[in-house]
Amino acid sequence: MLIRAISDVHARTEGLAQSADGADVFICLGDLILFLDYEDPAIGVFADLFGEVNARRYIDLRTRRKYDEARSFSRDLWGAVGGDIWRTINERVGQQYAETFAAMPAGFLTYGNVDLPVLWPTYARADHEIVDGEAVDVGGLRVGFVGGGLRSAMRTPFELDPEEFDAKVAKLGPVDVLCSHIPPDFPDCTYDVVARRFERGSQALLRYIRDVQPRYALHGHVHQPLVPRVTIGRTQVVNVGHFRSSGKAFEVRL
Repeated sequence: MLIRAISDVHARTEGLAQSADGADVFICLGDLILFLDYEDPAIGVFADLFGEVNARRYIDLRTRRKYDEARSFSRDLWGAVGGDIWRTINERVGQQYAETFAAMPAGFLTYGNVDLPVLWPTYARADHEIVDGEAVDVGGLRVGFVGGGLRSAMRTPFELDPEEFDAKVAKLGPVDVLCSHIPPDFPDCTYDVVARRFERGSQALLRYIRDVQPRYALHGHVHQPLVPRVTIGRTQVVNVGHFRSSGKAFEVRL
């Protein structure tokens, strides 16, 4: 069985339809929204609403870890615009989701930390199986899915309290392949060499990997990882890559 997996699509539709080519199973590990593009501040929901200059300022504050100042800056911008903030965001995100889900291959999908799960049923097709906090049988293999992220200073839309996230991990039972958006809390997996910071990983995922020893643990979230692939016991822990940058899927044959 050939599995092809992607993560961190961030509104890239170029090559998305082809990312499942030749695969028996296609998996997407979330982050379909492009709210803010650190490499190109002229694009994304924030830049669409407030312009490139303000996007660059916002990115600079977040890059320097001045999160409170960044939030204050964002509130001032929203205050000047007025109106229903979430309605405006949902409209912009909905435009991205419409295009992204239309190009997305059939397969299994789970949420990323910047996704808005409430909007997925509106745009997902019938051949998109959305799975979060459960395991499914895929051609005789048990594949478990844990979507979303953990609370962080970034305050992205789908961040969960540890108790809620850990409960999803606990529900899985033994699996052959573990699929999550965020990595286990293992330093080599969580450090981003470009952002020069540790992203938040999950202790529950790390304990699960050590206890259950699935054949593979696939994740995304860290765009430029220190080490894209590590071994924990018998488990191959793999960052499937930043699809927006690479346009490539990770593939494994089981």
